[in-house]
Amino acid sequence: MGRRSAAPRKGDLREQALLDAAEALLEHTGLEELTVEAIAKGAGISRGSLYFYFGNKHEVLAALVERTLRTIRAEADSTAQDATSPPVEAMARAVKGVERVWREHGTVMRAAVDYSALHPVIGAAWNDTVEAFARTMTQVLTRAGIPDESGPDGAAALAHALCWLTERAFYRAACSPEKDFSAATATTVTIWRRVMGN
Repeated sequence: MGRRSAAPRKGDLREQALLDAAEALLEHTGLEELTVEAIAKGAGISRGSLYFYFGNKHEVLAALVERTLRTIRAEADSTAQDATSPPVEAMARAVKGVERVWREHGTVMRAAVDYSALHPVIGAAWNDTVEAFARTMTQVLTRAGIPDESGPDGAAALAHALCWLTERAFYRAACSPEKDFSAATATTVTIWRRVMGN
């Protein structure tokens, strides 16, 4: 019996090309102006072929957001599995990982925030990612000595609020002309440290 090739299938490569084209187009075009034709052309396929993979541009955006958010979830998983680093170091590394995703995929991240209220699939993907990160950071705060209890002073409530604060800080940085992600990182790390008592 022959072994199945580990190489990506042609369809997978086309789907990734469509997502890459959509991300590149979002650099200069809002979702309202983005067209199926432009995405297909950017990927080097026909408009009809695009419909084999996605029903409309909103489905393309949802898949693009999901692909990008997998990177953040991987960062959260890496932080969760690291029980040996001091909690403050784990937190700082996690925030810097979030900064890296915003630097590399800021256009997609902004679109995810902007359209999460309008498109339920995008909203659910975004909320699930922030919630997954909050669960990981709850563990980090607990390791730092924050009580693992319910209520506004508990690790879960603090992690949840701090993760949404972090999201908003990077979103504002991405929207600004300077795109000063380093400042967003420095400020959010300082806030996390203060909550952790450092």
